[in-house]
Amino acid sequence: MSQKEKINLQRLPKHIAIIMDGNGRWAQEKGEDRLFGHLNGVESVRDIVEGAAELGVQYLTLYAFSTENWDRPAYEVTGLMELLVETIRKEVPTLNKNNISLHVIGDTSMLPPAAQQELSEAINETSANTGLHLIMALSYSSRWEINNAVKNIAADVRDNKLQPENITQETVQQYLCTKYFPDPELMIRTSGEYRISNFLLYQLAYSELYFTNTLWPDFRKENLYEAIIDYQGRERRFGKTSEQLKTTIKTDIF
Repeated sequence: MSQKEKINLQRLPKHIAIIMDGNGRWAQEKGEDRLFGHLNGVESVRDIVEGAAELGVQYLTLYAFSTENWDRPAYEVTGLMELLVETIRKEVPTLNKNNISLHVIGDTSMLPPAAQQELSEAINETSANTGLHLIMALSYSSRWEINNAVKNIAADVRDNKLQPENITQETVQQYLCTKYFPDPELMIRTSGEYRISNFLLYQLAYSELYFTNTLWPDFRKENLYEAIIDYQGRERRFGKTSEQLKTTIKTDIF
């Protein structure tokens, strides 16, 4: 039985988030420039997006570029932005063919104008697709997102659009970049690092975390299947006891 056949399609995580780490190390191990790793990482993106769509995953968020990444060497940042523009331009037909819609979260105002234009066009051209929602986190960090949300909430309180006593968890969620998407059930990080790295800190509160030593350019569908199988073997309690969950399941059945 293949790894894919072991997956219970009735218990798929609705939303998977991935920290795509290890491009630079992968390239350095091969004696190549870091950008060579990012270029090969694009192949992994294609493969994982295809694999998620084939399974029926509804939302896939990929951490592609953080606000902290702007501090990397200028040549690498420039190369990444050029790669981003080129990749988006090439992938739109494939996204439409596979009924995938593209979304972006993050401070996109920091991106070069050409990247902003390509993203805007790609989002518009794929907006009618009803399959997988592909969410790219670009120029994103969770602390930036939360800070931005707090500012907007404060402004609405100041303008009497919102009363402090009426602010709930649901209210806060509506001020986040991800307000249109459910929280991830599964977060995957490649490359053997055990950090969340300022990624979806609010949204990952009850997510299952999966870490693999595989570097991102080597991460393929089989690796995704392994992560999902591991996820399906876990008991998600959300603060309850195992006994409470079993009682809930019995109640739902009968």
